[in-house]
Amino acid sequence: MGLVTDLSPPPSTAVATGHRRLLEQLRADGVRYLFGNPGSTEEGLLDELTRYPDVEYVLGLQEAALVSTADGYAQASGRPAVVLLHSGAGLGNAIGSIYHAARRQTPLVVLAGEAGVEYDALDAHLAVDLVAMARPVTKYAARVNHPSSLLRLFRRCLKVAATPPRGPVFLAVPQDVLDQPNEEPVTPTVFPQTAVVPDAPVVEQAARLLAGARSPVILVGDGVAASGAVDELARFAETWGAGVYGLTASELVMPWTHPLWRGLSGHLSGETSAATVADADAVLVCGTYLFPDVFPLTRSPFRDGAPVVHIDLDAAAIAKNHPVTLGMVSDPRLTLRALTGVLDETMTDAQHEAAAGRVRSIAEQTARAHAGRLRLDIAERDRGPLRMSMIAEALARLLPADAVVFDESLTHSAELTRWLPPTTPGAFFQTPGGTLGVGIPGAVGAKLARPDRTVVGLTGDGGAMYTYQALWTAAHLGLDVKLVVCHNASYRLLKENLAAYRRDDSPDQPYPPFFDLTSPRVSFVRLAEALGVAAFRLVEPAQVEQALCTLLGHRGPALLEVVLDRDVTPARG
Repeated sequence: MGLVTDLSPPPSTAVATGHRRLLEQLRADGVRYLFGNPGSTEEGLLDELTRYPDVEYVLGLQEAALVSTADGYAQASGRPAVVLLHSGAGLGNAIGSIYHAARRQTPLVVLAGEAGVEYDALDAHLAVDLVAMARPVTKYAARVNHPSSLLRLFRRCLKVAATPPRGPVFLAVPQDVLDQPNEEPVTPTVFPQTAVVPDAPVVEQAARLLAGARSPVILVGDGVAASGAVDELARFAETWGAGVYGLTASELVMPWTHPLWRGLSGHLSGETSAATVADADAVLVCGTYLFPDVFPLTRSPFRDGAPVVHIDLDAAAIAKNHPVTLGMVSDPRLTLRALTGVLDETMTDAQHEAAAGRVRSIAEQTARAHAGRLRLDIAERDRGPLRMSMIAEALARLLPADAVVFDESLTHSAELTRWLPPTTPGAFFQTPGGTLGVGIPGAVGAKLARPDRTVVGLTGDGGAMYTYQALWTAAHLGLDVKLVVCHNASYRLLKENLAAYRRDDSPDQPYPPFFDLTSPRVSFVRLAEALGVAAFRLVEPAQVEQALCTLLGHRGPALLEVVLDRDVTPARG
């Protein structure tokens, strides 16, 4: 059947092709954007898309940047993003960004076009097993082999992507299947309700396990943010008198100004993560698995006899790597709320008094440590090149209260969040690791989701070179997004990790020369301008406020290249 050429809806007696049906399904599910980089095996769908102005095509110039843009949109909107890639080459380029989405559990539906089922036996040009490529980095991967299951499989993908634990899914859509008449009914996708709470006896058991703790610790991840449990977590921590550490917390799970927030645990060394619970006589884990490290601990990090209670909608995360005392497959928000009430009733007066004392003690320790780090930041400013603390302090003064920050500044993140601490759910996003290059495209996607708010994205010079193509997308769409490249002309994170690996045995030994990016030094001002984005360069400390005012005041996309210090020091958190 040929492609329809008029813009009006088809007559009720006409039989539409899969191209039209798929777009009608997107419309039925309220999908506003289709993120894509076009190729020859999707041309029929792309041609049909021009007849659906309410589904906007977000054009990206490179697939890794494109998927990260969709990732940022999904994070900031809370809705699944839909991506359309081109066959094996396009999917291959995107794999790293899809892996990142899988690690941070971003709901993405990744589609990829291919020539057709008819050509499977011919080993045709561009032919490859797309499902096999995608399966290791997705929750679910499938291929449409018959017109009668196109919409059925798409709805399945959308449901799987958005159902906790959320994550990316993949669907191959051969063009010859889309070309055929399709009579499938278009109906909105049904998403299962996951707002479940354990039976009362189970909650009571958890409260009994935790009530007598004298040195409790709470470990949390993005599952808390996904369920909207930020307030419930704070109330539980206050009742129990426990400090809170973020593991895979790429969104705000607790205000960083809360006196019980102890910061992020890091994700490199299992020994570092184990230190968070070394003295704990009871542990609550919520919305994460244990432990998300590059070099994880193989032995259990918990004290013998210490009860460990785990709350998560991801059943696979509970006791995944280390035994726990009690696991509850349930919604963090509802479960924390119920557990707080029962714990409050279960604890004796003496236990309540001890919990209040722990809250005061942790708050005093946190305040002293924070004040010490701020003093050190201020002292370091007078010793040489521009430092991130000056940028962050000025941003804290200049940004509107509802600004959205997308942070991939990595080795500069600690300074950034000391002076610009995240406090509001949905206003702070940070890379949990997995791949570089999510800062620029993530901010572009977040601006698509939050067009009425100031969005600032930060990245490093190394990460920026992975996905700078997203600058063109920002310019093409005229998005008023603000971007900061922290330029220290090196892979500073690798240097810091190597310093930790060396364990200070050779402090004077030089770093490998290929950790430096100085010959030639990249000009991000010229790079941004070449892609249609206004750009400025900041070198001198005296120009910080003026440069940031210029960046924030510019109408349209703008980038500030900040030339920062290159010192390598142990992370201070």
